[in-house]
Amino acid sequence: MELPIRPRARAVVWTPARVAHWQATGTRPAMAIWTPHQLAAFLHVARGDRLRALWWLMALRGLRRGEAVALRWTDLDLDTREAWICRARTSAGYRVHEGPPKTAAGTRTIALDKKTVAVLRRHTRRQQAEQAATRAASRPWYESGYVFTRPDGSPLHPDYVSQRFRLLVVRSGLPPIRLHDLRHGAATLAHTADADLKTVQDQLGHASIGITADLYTNVLPATQHQAAEATARLLRHAADPRRAKTGRKRRRG
Repeated sequence: MELPIRPRARAVVWTPARVAHWQATGTRPAMAIWTPHQLAAFLHVARGDRLRALWWLMALRGLRRGEAVALRWTDLDLDTREAWICRARTSAGYRVHEGPPKTAAGTRTIALDKKTVAVLRRHTRRQQAEQAATRAASRPWYESGYVFTRPDGSPLHPDYVSQRFRLLVVRSGLPPIRLHDLRHGAATLAHTADADLKTVQDQLGHASIGITADLYTNVLPATQHQAAEATARLLRHAADPRRAKTGRKRRRG
């Protein structure tokens, strides 16, 4: 028996027109990503949240939810600016299971930029302060070893992370996205910043570069406009060879 092919959903960018339509009707796309400006606004709103480093890491490096909450301090090397993604925490019902990432390619090393390292170092100090305050109050602290924990040091439940993110999005007043859409946005940002598809594939841990190309490389509107102008310019030069020669002379000069 051959099952019907299920079309893959594609994320769309929250352009001003889509935001206006959502505000007027309450209708939202199934998958949507923020523009860089909108993402920056969210991270600014979440700057005081105790899980800000988690949102930052997912938004810039594209970790899956389960990979982020399973990250341990032993998986991080902030001096060399690298993170080793080797496990994931997933939930079935409300029970949590920890195991390898979604695919074999999901086990990977990702590079961290200097700003992300700074955010993680601040998170380290916050966690140390929570540990000291908990012990000073004669309450138990769980040495779980996870980077992102509850205030008592125990690991986070994946569903709690999604619920917390939804609450912050509502507070921000930004158009809604799902937590997993941060991963779509991270891929789009990387590709727009001239990262090639192979680099984006390795960053996200995809088994196939086709998945990366099909789902996670939505081009932001500004880049679309640049491509459109470049295409039209090529046609103008083909129609007027003298203009093409003039353009080449200017570039040489």
